[in-house]
Amino acid sequence: MDHENDSFEALLNQQDEKPLKRLSPGQKIQARVVGIDNETIFLDVGLKSEGIVNSSEFTDENGELTVAIDDLVTVYYLKSGGAEQLFTARIGSGADRAHLEEAYRSGVPVEGVVKTEIKGGFEITLSGSVRAFCPYSQLSIRRVDNPAEEYLGKTLNFLITKYSEGGRNLVVSARALQEEEMAQKREELKESLKVGDTCEGTIGSIQPFGLFVDIGGVDGLVPASEVGWSRVENLKETFSVGQIVSVMVKNLDWENNRITLSIKETLADPWEQGIATIKEGGVITGQVNRLAPFGAFIQLVPGVDGLLHISKLGKGRRINHPREVLEENQSVEVTIESIDPESRRISLAPSDYVSEEEAAEKERNDYRSYVSDNKKTEDSSMGSLGALLKAKLDEKKK
Repeated sequence: MDHENDSFEALLNQQDEKPLKRLSPGQKIQARVVGIDNETIFLDVGLKSEGIVNSSEFTDENGELTVAIDDLVTVYYLKSGGAEQLFTARIGSGADRAHLEEAYRSGVPVEGVVKTEIKGGFEITLSGSVRAFCPYSQLSIRRVDNPAEEYLGKTLNFLITKYSEGGRNLVVSARALQEEEMAQKREELKESLKVGDTCEGTIGSIQPFGLFVDIGGVDGLVPASEVGWSRVENLKETFSVGQIVSVMVKNLDWENNRITLSIKETLADPWEQGIATIKEGGVITGQVNRLAPFGAFIQLVPGVDGLLHISKLGKGRRINHPREVLEENQSVEVTIESIDPESRRISLAPSDYVSEEEAAEKERNDYRSYVSDNKKTEDSSMGSLGALLKAKLDEKKK
């Protein structure tokens, strides 16, 4: 027992020797939920006294709590309140100007409503009546074609980046918070994400050159060439913002904050199935997928294209571009000239195409046939004349 008492006393002494953590106003930490009591959530923040935060900061739009005992939450230290430490997830709509100034100096997020679009950005309402300005560039980390349609009326979290004239001149940024959160999530992903990994993401923005997809707080780009095996002319007709897609990580460039993703690599390869139905020498009706200066790409089956070279178009007439005789989406009957499985290339020709060699050979054959027919006629004529002369001679002999 004495030995046990000694060990317990040693543990207490060891605990007392640990230096107490000191928190600065606005400091961001992770804390564990250790208790929930009506309007208060109690947190283990690594200090002798517990931290507290208002439960309303962790409720959804239906008023339901979004955290439970043992959950980890991100909070900001405000100040000491007697035996307790006061924390917040953000300063809400009930705050006064003094709280807003404290939020500005401490870097604590504030809650605001995107109220009105004005010159250069949006008017944001904080604390129910305090007006602030958010430039277009600071509203979101993502590029949005119509920010007014996307954000007006929405409640967002902001950082106060400018506080002057006693709070009458406020500038806020939602982007600064988003960048901070993204940086943290990027560090977490650095440890786990690898090239070749497949994961789910949410389309956050659609641009002519590709899709920006959120894969857990970090955006990656799916280039237009990687959205599928077939070419997609208008991405907005095929995809939508908020759509969940499966993507494969093709490239990770953490230094330049570039993550390249592919939807195509998660889909079945149409070549393997489609090529089984295509044979060299066969005739098939395809669709003009794309016109290039050197020829036309013809879709033979979904996901499998062949090239109809410009030299085989025009029916013997020289043309400068395939658009002179073809147009996109046009149906065309073609002959499969050759298939190269390794390079995945298929050469095509119009079904009525005749090459120069074939045309020359046809001319030679036509000439030979003509000569042969004339000779037969001459031989036949000569034979008839000889018979007539022989008959005349025979009559004279009589």
